[in-house]
Amino acid sequence: MIGKLTGTLLEKNPPEVLLDCHGVGYEVNVPMSTFYNLPAVGEQVSLLTQFIVREDAQLLYGFGTAQERQAFRELIKISGVGPRTALSILSGMGVADLAQAITLQEAGRLVKVPGIGKKTAERLLLELKGKMGADIGTPTHAASDAQADILQALLALGYNDKEAVAALKALPPDVGVSDGIKLALKALAR
Repeated sequence: MIGKLTGTLLEKNPPEVLLDCHGVGYEVNVPMSTFYNLPAVGEQVSLLTQFIVREDAQLLYGFGTAQERQAFRELIKISGVGPRTALSILSGMGVADLAQAITLQEAGRLVKVPGIGKKTAERLLLELKGKMGADIGTPTHAASDAQADILQALLALGYNDKEAVAALKALPPDVGVSDGIKLALKALAR
């Protein structure tokens, strides 16, 4: 029903923001990843939204990117995962991290999110496999196929996300896969 809001940011009280759209104030719950990227109070902001109607409330959730909103929509489709839990997951890990955890079937990364136990994490991995993987969560800086392949190779070699992404950023943009892996490994060895 309400797909996007553009207006003046009036208040920021995590995880809720108050957005003034031509005289109407909307209370919008946002994940922390979106919250940290919001402008100062009084500035213009645009949020993609998801409107949830419950028996006792009508709630509006806002997102800075289409990928965040799509991940939220996929999460709330899962039995036992409501909007609050989905927001907690997206606050605890970025969309790219979530997609990577799903692709690599790493329940341990999901369990670190407050409110997610081992059983819920395993159910999330099972139900989201194939629906939300590397395609939705590929980092924006991994623009080329070569960079995506280099990133996957580093992760397969046991490097964590931060190390792999840092090594990837240090590479020239037009580097080939094999040369890129060699350069990245040299950078990580320092």
